[in-house]
Amino acid sequence: MAAMKITVVGTGYVGLVSAVCFAELGHEVTGVDIDEAKVKKLKEGVSPIYEPELEELLKRNLDAGRIAFTTDITEALPDTKVVFSAVATPPNEDFSADLKAVFIVAESVAKHADHDLVFVNKSTVPVGTGKKCEELIAKNTTHKIPVVSNPEFLREGHAVRDTMQPDRIVVGINGNEWAKETMEELYVPLTRTSKPIVWMGRESAEIVKYASNAFLANKISFANMLSELCEATGGNIRDVTKGMGMDDRIGPRFLHSGIGYGGSCFPKDVKALIALSRETGIDLPLVTATHEINQHQRERYFSKILDSLPSGATVGIWGLSFKPRTDDMREAPSLDLLPMLLEAGHTIQAHDPVAMENAKGLVDGSIEWKDSAMAAAENADAVIVLTEWDEFRGADLNKLKLTMKGTDLFDGRNIYEPKEVEEAGLNYVGIGL
Repeated sequence: MAAMKITVVGTGYVGLVSAVCFAELGHEVTGVDIDEAKVKKLKEGVSPIYEPELEELLKRNLDAGRIAFTTDITEALPDTKVVFSAVATPPNEDFSADLKAVFIVAESVAKHADHDLVFVNKSTVPVGTGKKCEELIAKNTTHKIPVVSNPEFLREGHAVRDTMQPDRIVVGINGNEWAKETMEELYVPLTRTSKPIVWMGRESAEIVKYASNAFLANKISFANMLSELCEATGGNIRDVTKGMGMDDRIGPRFLHSGIGYGGSCFPKDVKALIALSRETGIDLPLVTATHEINQHQRERYFSKILDSLPSGATVGIWGLSFKPRTDDMREAPSLDLLPMLLEAGHTIQAHDPVAMENAKGLVDGSIEWKDSAMAAAENADAVIVLTEWDEFRGADLNKLKLTMKGTDLFDGRNIYEPKEVEEAGLNYVGIGL
């Protein structure tokens, strides 16, 4: 394999992990970002996001001279063979994806490129975006710059492993043989040892990412829909989903009930499909129901918490990030619940192993930030588990009972056995149990 010069524009989760992993595979990589403070940190080997193994790989590849960072795209483009666009595509008010950054990158690359190269959309973008990028590029350059769709499927908390050992590499190309050969060469280090590239048309590749995330979100919402039925009838959602998941046509992954999905992908991608449904006139009722059930599940559990708390309660919050092994606060349930608790006049004592710094800038009001789970539970009328960190799973429930003032343990992730909680003298309030 010949090392290839790559430019990655955007150093968020997708961009930074991709850039570092491509460097680890032997390519020469330049990461571009308009955030000067972030670029300065990255040059010093400091990752702006918490992700296991990422900072170690970043430092190693900086030392080896395989990765560099800049705020100026013109510095990165000379001799670059592939440009990856990995900028954010957040949802607008109407749920559609905000593609401003994607088009700015495409136009900028076209205006400043002095040779032929391949432009790759790594960001999650609605079907048809690649075609718009291609038209925009054609207006601004005479060089050949084919547009490729190469969506990522990494999971936060497992991003490095998912990038280096992917389930599949989806590449959407509309008939450009040189672009296909270039992508094939780029991924040789991975295709030698793992799954082959799945080639398809660009529009299909753009749909695959949304379809995958919407399907997984649907599994979560399906379990959450059943949890309400279980509560009304005396069923146990854990038994129900275990019985379902043992059927290998269904599988156990993502078939778990809780306070709903969050993060940067599932909410955004489900909303984007709903917007696409409106735009195209193609009804996607399962996707709409997935979103509505997710909202309902969160609201009904939070109402249960608020209705049961005494006036002016002290509440211990365990977990702030949307999932464990990340400091990502995007669409985290804590961002909905904490303002509700403050508005109701309750005192909050919160702990998260890695996300507290990020959370501090996102919640208005006085919150006591604690350096351990037990410190957050001290003299609390209730403790609420919002993120299923491993350290919470192994908590000493007898010690928790002695630490708290009240007895209510709200398990928003169903990580405890109700019987064990009750044997410790606590009142267990899970979901669907």
